Amino acid sequence: MNRRTLLQAGAALPALSLLPACATTETAPPMPDRPAPPVARREPRTIEQLGRTRVDDYAWMKDDNWQQVMRDPALLRADIRTHLEAENAYTKAMLAPTETLQETLFAEMRGRIKEDDSTVPTPDGPFEYFSRYETGAQHPRYVRKPRGAEGPETLLLDVDAQAQGKDFYNVGAVEHAPDHRTLVYAVDEQGSEYFTLYVRDIATGQDRAGTVSSTTGDFTISPDSAHLFWIFRDENGRPRKVFRRPLQGGADVLVYEEADEGMFLGVSVTESREYIIIYCGNQEQSEYRLIPARTPTAAPVVFAAREPALRYDLTHWQGQWWIRTNADGAVDFKIQTCAEGPIGQATARARWRDALPYQEGRFIAGLGAAKDWLVRLERVNALPRIVVRNAGGEEHVIALDEEAYDLDFGEGYEFDTNILRFIYNSPTTPRQWFDYDMAARTRTLRKTQEIPSGHDPAAYVTRRLFARAPDGAEVPITVLMKRGTPLDGTAPLLLYGYGSYGIAMDASFSIRSLSLVDRGWIWATAHVRGGSEKGWSWFLGGRRETKTNTFTDFIACAEMLTAQGYGRAGNIVAYGGSAGGMLMGAIANMRPDLWAGIIAAVPFVDVLNTMSDTSLPLTPPEWPEWGNPIEDVVAYDRIAAYSPYDNVAAKPYPAVLATGGLSDPRVTYWEPAKWVARLRANTTSDRPILMRINMEAGHGGSSGRFDFLKEIALDYAFAIKAIGAAEAGGPF
Repeated sequence: MNRRTLLQAGAALPALSLLPACATTETAPPMPDRPAPPVARREPRTIEQLGRTRVDDYAWMKDDNWQQVMRDPALLRADIRTHLEAENAYTKAMLAPTETLQETLFAEMRGRIKEDDSTVPTPDGPFEYFSRYETGAQHPRYVRKPRGAEGPETLLLDVDAQAQGKDFYNVGAVEHAPDHRTLVYAVDEQGSEYFTLYVRDIATGQDRAGTVSSTTGDFTISPDSAHLFWIFRDENGRPRKVFRRPLQGGADVLVYEEADEGMFLGVSVTESREYIIIYCGNQEQSEYRLIPARTPTAAPVVFAAREPALRYDLTHWQGQWWIRTNADGAVDFKIQTCAEGPIGQATARARWRDALPYQEGRFIAGLGAAKDWLVRLERVNALPRIVVRNAGGEEHVIALDEEAYDLDFGEGYEFDTNILRFIYNSPTTPRQWFDYDMAARTRTLRKTQEIPSGHDPAAYVTRRLFARAPDGAEVPITVLMKRGTPLDGTAPLLLYGYGSYGIAMDASFSIRSLSLVDRGWIWATAHVRGGSEKGWSWFLGGRRETKTNTFTDFIACAEMLTAQGYGRAGNIVAYGGSAGGMLMGAIANMRPDLWAGIIAAVPFVDVLNTMSDTSLPLTPPEWPEWGNPIEDVVAYDRIAAYSPYDNVAAKPYPAVLATGGLSDPRVTYWEPAKWVARLRANTTSDRPILMRINMEAGHGGSSGRFDFLKEIALDYAFAIKAIGAAEAGGPF
């Protein structure tokens, strides 16, 4: 969990009381032909920290009761709700000239979705499991059928039916028991990521009594189909405990409690089905505890104790443990092995031996296993590849040939198989699902993503470019455009970026971005440091002490693209979300002249205050990413120097659209609200500063597949209007 799509200990902040909430949100004097924007009241709060002083005029926007608001948005304090609704109304009024355009964009994107689509069936014993959308449905149905047969199908879960009448309904995970008699699924009805687990008897189609509440939504079923392992989420939104309960009903038993508030928890089963695994970790270190599957009620045993800056992942294969680790300076990871047991003795790190030594420039992103095969996903020269290894140690690479593409493993249930499912796509090529026979080295195309409204890959061009950062680093850029688009600076440019947590922004296909590209836009993704596109060292070069590289990389990409005719300064829209929203805030402060508009989705912009608030879900777990400004004065000064909210100044800011979700536990609603208030009070331009808060959703926006597209259509309409296109009613 982090601030994606993302991402606990220390002294508390000085005790400070909120000033009385007596004033109301005002409106600024209107400009000609424009509605008046809300003007948030100022209640200066002085914060003393590590000998530093800062003043926060808008701290009142954080509801003291925020934990309860996450579970029940109706509890939001009245004055805060009034302000957020005023912001939503202002944004709606400012974008009213684009309403027809928004409808057109939505229709285009929806037209690229096969409404009665289904996933490729995945075999497991006597059945094949898959999900399917009915025409018009916002949510899927989960079904199964006899293996190798066309039917009859058994309906396991109808999410669309269960979501009827609900503002938000998200099923985060669905898993069937190995004996095929039971289904477990996780539901979030607020967007707060507090999930409730339901256990369903497949034969009757009925949920059993006794739900599991206050979970992270992460769970697993023991290989003997007798026990459910699940993770408790505390009042601060953090995963703290692993419980076990009988799958047929019974009392919960505490299996493990994590004392360190800075660690995330996960629970799973090895591909071999021989061990239940409890994961503890953060961006800097990891630790695993194991339970033999034959004795699922046994206490977990540490595989290898956590060490500072040591990360490792486990795969059980061929009677050994295969360990992906950064041990011994293997920045981009290597593979080591050790004996199977006894756990904690034979598996101690001193007994690990190199099986695939470290190779600079080869980032090992993950491992997977089948009975006779070990598969790894690597990244070389900023592109992914799959390497297959047999039991004898012979390896081969699955060949791919586009200039830029995305590649990932598909899901699978069975261990004794020669078939690897992988998913391939590129900015021009829709997703393709392949079943690869690892023994025969042949592939079978199982499905190609269908675009009902039509799509001709040859009509588009994808290019991989490189920009030189101020320190000389070569920053990859993936470009998508219509064939024949002029490179003379006349085409509007959208530049997308993220750059945090080591998450790679791969060159993937999107039904959404085509709506801009088809209008003559150039869509570029800047693979800035902080991600892992060029390996784990690329991540380490854009976090904590080197975080500003993320921002300067992005600016370097914009300057290189304009120099080569892919756009021009002042006609670029920058786009990023979550931690990428922090990037948007930083580049708005650093180079406001480059952008016609900035779209900051659920933006993490109040970095200093958030990283100083230990009550928030992600603060202690993310100190390894950003630093701890409560105890470390160097971290305080570093964050204070780039935190977007704290560095807003009197500048001619471009048009800004910030979005958020009232129930968002990752980037809380008050971050964009405070940022927008400060931007509007300081900008010296007449470009509008807009905000839209989804009052019924969290970090991921609306839960329905079509409702979500409406939010994207609004973003794109803002972008089109920001460059002054006639289709959007001209400039703001």
